[in-house]
Amino acid sequence: MCGRLALTTPPDAVRDFFAYLDQPNFPPRYNIAPTQPIATVRYEYGKRRFHLVRWGLIPSWVKDPASFTLLINARAETAAEKPSFRAAMRHHRCLIPASGFYEWRRTSEGKQPFWIRPADGNIMAFGGLWDTWSDPDGGDMDSGAILTIQSNRMMSEIHHRMPVILKPDSFEAWLDTANVDTREAKKMLQPVEDDFLVASPISSRVNKVVNDDEDVQRSISVDEMTISPRPGVKREAAEPKTKDDSQLDLF
Repeated sequence: MCGRLALTTPPDAVRDFFAYLDQPNFPPRYNIAPTQPIATVRYEYGKRRFHLVRWGLIPSWVKDPASFTLLINARAETAAEKPSFRAAMRHHRCLIPASGFYEWRRTSEGKQPFWIRPADGNIMAFGGLWDTWSDPDGGDMDSGAILTIQSNRMMSEIHHRMPVILKPDSFEAWLDTANVDTREAKKMLQPVEDDFLVASPISSRVNKVVNDDEDVQRSISVDEMTISPRPGVKREAAEPKTKDDSQLDLF
């Protein structure tokens, strides 16, 4: 699954990578949690546009969002058949920019968080879905979910699920819901290559949403880990970074 992510790449670099028309200016976010805004890229009249949506998809047919399950992830294998995601897979596909994400490895000894990001240090795109919910008073709210897939070999050391990561050569087809149907789009939803991501153990500071600063990504030493490391997981010591309290606001 994917329950926390980060977007710390500068806005201009994000725009260059996704080639959208807008020029949003947003602060780095180190610990984005469900129900908070996430960035998305989607098609509007054949052009890529940037939008913020609430993380936790609410289908348009829901009557009372307060009593509806928070859908932060959608299983790539079944999203096209599930009532909550079926229409979005056909009409509302999007890309979700991320500098990295967090995952927790569960063992009998406890849970160890990891910071996971592209090995080349670049930004990446998660496959996503979005929808618009309208309340009885006429207000609209856009919300979204991240598609997940069975983990590749690297991620399976930490968790059995991982976000779907789409490469730039798939962006056009994924976003083009007018010409690319659900069957073709589903073929793009595959685990990324085993060497695309690297993972480092981090402290439990990431567990608290209020800790939205670069220190949550600081790699810890093996001695600081709450559980024993597994083979294949990157372990590195790093100097603590200065906390920046100015980045606690949402987008």
